[in-house]
Parts: sequence; C-alpha cells; structure tokens
Amino acid sequence: MPQLWRSIFKTTHPFRQGNRKVSCFDRTRVQTGRLRLMSHHPLQNYQGSCHCGSIQFEIETDFPELTTCDCSICRRKNALMVKVHESKFKLLSGEDFLSEYQFHTHTARHFFCRVCGIYPFHRKRVTPDYLGINVFCLHDFDPSGIPVRQTIGAAME
Repeated sequence: MPQLWRSIFKTTHPFRQGNRKVSCFDRTRVQTGRLRLMSHHPLQNYQGSCHCGSIQFEIETDFPELTTCDCSICRRKNALMVKVHESKFKLLSGEDFLSEYQFHTHTARHFFCRVCGIYPFHRKRVTPDYLGINVFCLHDFDPSGIPVRQTIGAAME
C-alpha cells in the first residue's frame, strides 16, 4: 500500500476529552456555541468515483446535511460535500491514482485523481477523523431535499 494512502488515516483528534471522543452534539456546540439538530435519511451505502473511474470508493451515511465552504480552494472547486467518519469510508480501488494537495496549515488533505483531475474527497482540517465527500462523485445520488449548510472556511485561512 503506498505511503500516501496509509498516511490518510494517521490523524490527531482535536475533539477529545482525555480518552473520550466528544459526541457530534458536543462537537457542534464547540464549533457553533449551540446545539443544532439535523434531518436524517436512512443509513445507506453509496458508491462513488472520479470522472474516469480510476478511483472508486464507498461511503455509508444518512446525509444529515450537506456543506459548502467559502475557503479559497472550495470556492474554486465548488463542491457540495457530506461529512463521513473515516470508519464509514472505504477506498475500493485507485490508491495509485490519488494525488494530494495541501496548503496553509497543511492539516486538511485534498485528494484528486491523477488522471482526470476530479476531487472526490478530502481529509477535513477541523475534524481530521472525518472526510468531506464530493456528493457529485456519488453514483445515482440526488441531493435534493437535504439541508445545505455554508461553512466559514475563509476565516480560517
């Protein structure tokens, strides 16, 4: 297994209290100062890929919300993302075709297909045990009706 892919799952966890992970509700309070309830859909598996099919992956999610971001890279790629814990993500094929881009603090890890250039997912900066998945890379998926939250990434740059 190439070193790049192995290193995707080596993370620090900023939302831990001792050995205990903070719940998603506590994490939301930490990030926003308030508890926010999200709508949920049935938990399902979804297959995804880059445009040329070199990178294939699978996620399990109930799509509590979708996000956009106003940071410099997200504005340019204009992706609509779903946040998925690393345990709910599986790279099926294409690790040799992954290329990585990092900037600013070099914490977030943005992955692209080396062949077609499509961004299928990234390792998140604030919650590095989660990946942001580009929902437009998911097969037979319609994002209609799922709430979209704008994240403020530009202020973090």
